[in-house]
Amino acid sequence: MKEFISFVIKEAKHILRDRRTMLILFGMPVVMMLLFGFAITTDVRNVRMVVVTASSDHLTQRVIDRLAASEYFTITAAVPTPEMAERLIRPQKADMALVFAHDFAARRGGLQFIVDGSDPNMAQQWISYATQTIAHDDVFRQNTVNKAVEPINLKMLYNPQMKSSYNFVPAIMGMLLMLVCAMMTSISIVREKEKGTMEVLLVSPIKPLMIIIAKAIPYLALAFAILITILLMARFVLGVPIQGSLFWIIAVSLIYILLALSLGLLISSVAKTQLVALLLSAMVLLMPIVMLSGMLFPVESMPTVLQWISAIVPPRYYIEAMRKLMIMGVGIGQVVREVTILTLMTAALLTLALAKFNKRLED
Repeated sequence: MKEFISFVIKEAKHILRDRRTMLILFGMPVVMMLLFGFAITTDVRNVRMVVVTASSDHLTQRVIDRLAASEYFTITAAVPTPEMAERLIRPQKADMALVFAHDFAARRGGLQFIVDGSDPNMAQQWISYATQTIAHDDVFRQNTVNKAVEPINLKMLYNPQMKSSYNFVPAIMGMLLMLVCAMMTSISIVREKEKGTMEVLLVSPIKPLMIIIAKAIPYLALAFAILITILLMARFVLGVPIQGSLFWIIAVSLIYILLALSLGLLISSVAKTQLVALLLSAMVLLMPIVMLSGMLFPVESMPTVLQWISAIVPPRYYIEAMRKLMIMGVGIGQVVREVTILTLMTAALLTLALAKFNKRLED
């Protein structure tokens, strides 16, 4: 046991001495959280709106003032016809227009949106935000007898402010934990092979399996520290609430970290150089995580073939579980499917990785 602990301490010291690695391991989560939390965001802010109205009655002005007072919209112009509004939208001098019917005050209703649809997702969000902002106005609700606007008075569960950080934080957790554990573990083991020190380690009194476990433990601890860092930043910097049980969030994350370590071990048994290990990690991990895990694009919106492929991407299930546990605040019973799949994947990858590693040692 003393030899095993010595190996763990030796590997930990080796990692801590490498300042560049430590900067990457802890700098990357902080930078990505800040980028996705504040810079790369799909939140609706400062949408340039043109108002189309032929009259300026009390109810019309009330709606315009309501939109202008919100943080989502900026009223840039008021024009008399929809055609003039379109002439502002086409050269991108405005993002959308709100058209009031000529008899809006008399009808107590009659609204139309003209929206720049070059980005359909954002266009749909702009309409949703505008309709909710209007429909939540008490005076407008009391004076409107036309029910055309009323059904759009939506109640947003779990994310009433519709902040994109609620969606990105679980996704960043899934991406970073996978990349750190799998990529760094594979590179660490391959580095020993390149330097010729792996053979020295293998002839030591400790069994080869224990050597691999000893090399993985520091990365397990680092991944746990990164997980805590992300959770703290999510809660106190980005304002994302942690609705569910912290115990189950950490427990599911540990299963996922073990899965990532197993994948890193598998990659190390195939790669002969650090460059190959890095390229394999990038191709096997980075692109599928970003494109097929549901991090940026809903899996349900993908073509059927890509949905089948995404079924073997582990981060997909971890991200789904974290969104349910963190944002929705459900219990562990609601994520049994995701946890079961992650556990089975972990067992399969670990078995395959150890078998490949032992076979390579025998060769």
